[in-house]
Amino acid sequence: MMRRGFTLLEVLLASVILGFGLAGILVALSQGQRFMQTMPDLMTAQEVMDLGDMAYPLSEVMDEDDLDVQECRVEELWRIVAGTHGPRMTNEQEDKYHGFRWKRERVEKNMSDDDLKRIGYLHRVKITVSWGDRFRGEKNEESYVTVWRDPSK
Repeated sequence: MMRRGFTLLEVLLASVILGFGLAGILVALSQGQRFMQTMPDLMTAQEVMDLGDMAYPLSEVMDEDDLDVQECRVEELWRIVAGTHGPRMTNEQEDKYHGFRWKRERVEKNMSDDDLKRIGYLHRVKITVSWGDRFRGEKNEESYVTVWRDPSK
């Protein structure tokens, strides 16, 4: 006579497989939630990058010494882009951009003229947006690297 049902080994194996599946789903959900929480900051960082590029366009740089721009706050970038008689930032924009900073710097600062000539007088330029509380160790940053060619060469 044959019994119907599952053996204890089969039940344990099914439980282990189900446990791994559920653990994978929970990990994916937590990573998705973390990404969704950081997405607004990343979108704001992109807006700050665009604002910095409008305030200090690379296309207007004529000398390699003018490539470096010290870190500045969004309010300063806004004043440059809007001008003295342009629109002011709204309270919502001030809250949104609070703590965001923008800077631009050359990557290789001590290249010889021969090396620059060899690569066509191209300079790598890094644009960085940072935000968060530096004093609490909550600094975040996003950056990208682009190139600038010396127009006088």
